[in-house]
Amino acid sequence: MAPADRTNGDRSRGRLLRGTAGLAALAGLAWVARDVPAALGGRLTGARAERAARSPQFRDGTFHNQAGSTPMMAADPGRNLLRELIFGKQKRRPTAPVPLLRPAAPQAADELTIVWYGHASALIEIEGRRVLLDPIWSDRCSPSGLVGPRRLHEPPVRLDELPPLDAILISHDHYDHLDMATVQALTAGQSAPFLVPLGVGAHLDRWGVPAERIIELDWTESHRVAGLEITATAAQHFSGRGLRRDGTLWSSWVIAGERRKVFYTGDSGYFDGYAAIGAEHGPFDVTLMQIGAYDRAWPSIHMFPEEAVDAHQDLRGGLLIPVHWATFNLALHDWSEPVNRLWAEAKARDVRLAVPRPGERVVVDEPPAVDGWWQSIA
Repeated sequence: MAPADRTNGDRSRGRLLRGTAGLAALAGLAWVARDVPAALGGRLTGARAERAARSPQFRDGTFHNQAGSTPMMAADPGRNLLRELIFGKQKRRPTAPVPLLRPAAPQAADELTIVWYGHASALIEIEGRRVLLDPIWSDRCSPSGLVGPRRLHEPPVRLDELPPLDAILISHDHYDHLDMATVQALTAGQSAPFLVPLGVGAHLDRWGVPAERIIELDWTESHRVAGLEITATAAQHFSGRGLRRDGTLWSSWVIAGERRKVFYTGDSGYFDGYAAIGAEHGPFDVTLMQIGAYDRAWPSIHMFPEEAVDAHQDLRGGLLIPVHWATFNLALHDWSEPVNRLWAEAKARDVRLAVPRPGERVVVDEPPAVDGWWQSIA
C-alpha cells in the first residue's frame, strides 16, 4: 500500500474506532440511564404502606423525628455554600492513599470485634455471630455510576471475601448507606436477612431481595436472628432517594447477645433520644458513632464530633469507634477534621477510643492505642 493509502486507511480505521468507542459510550450511557430509575428504589404500596401509616412516627404522608428538627439548610446569613464548595480552602481529600488492612483472623470465637470497612460499613462479630452494617462497595454513593461522590479509598476486601453473615442492617435509604449493587451482590452471595426501617423494604423488593429475607422494623421493635436480639431505635435524620423525602423511616440499631451489646447510630443529629436508649438498652460494650459530614448549615441531622462523645456517654458506652468519615467527600470540612476533633474531645473527657484503619479488626476488650495514622496523609 502506498503511503497515502496507508494514511487514508489509518484515518478510516481511526474513524471506525472512534465511532465504535462512541457507540460503546452511548450504550454505556443508555445502560446507566436505564439503571438509574431502579437505583431510586421502590414506593410504599399495599400492606407495606398500611403498616407505615400505623407507625407513631408517620403522619401527613411522611415519617417524622421525635421532636421535630431544624430544616436541612439552617439560616446562615452571608454564607454562600456553593462558592465555599468551589473556592473554599478546606483540604477535603487526603494527600496520599488511605492505608488499608486485610482483617486479621479472630483469635477466639467469643471475642467481640469490629471491622470497619470505610464510611459507615462495618462488621460486628458478637458471640460467634456476624452482623454487617450499611454496606456500600460501589465506586460512588449515587444512583449513577457516572456522577456523584466518589470513593477516596477502595474497600479493603471484596464483597465475595466477606465471611458468612447472620444479619445485614440498613439504617436508612440514603445512597451512602443503601447501595443497590451491593444489596444485589449480597442477595446472591449471602443468605442473611436484611433488617431495615419501615418502608425501606420497598427498595429491596424492587431489587430482587426475596420477601422472606426482608424484615422491616419500627422504632422500639425487635427481631431475633441467630440468637441475637436486634432492635431498631430512634435517630434524628431524614430519608429519600428521589424527589420525595421522608417516605421511609431512619433508625439507629441495638445489637444484643446474651452477654455483649453494641450500638450503631446510623445517621443522626444529637438529641435526647440517646439518653433514653442508654437507659433502656445500655450499657454498651462499644458504640459506632457517626462523626463526619457535619456543618452548621445542617446542625440537627448529623452530629459534630463533640456531640458524638456526648451521645456515647448518654448511651453509657464503653469503647467508641468513629464511622461515617474518610471514604466519601460529603461536606465542606477538612478530610481529617472529624477524627481530629473527636480524638481531642475523647482525651479531654477520658473516653476510650479506637480509630481503626479501613479493614482493621478491633478487639473491643483490647483495642489498639490511637496512633494518629491519618495525620500524615491529611
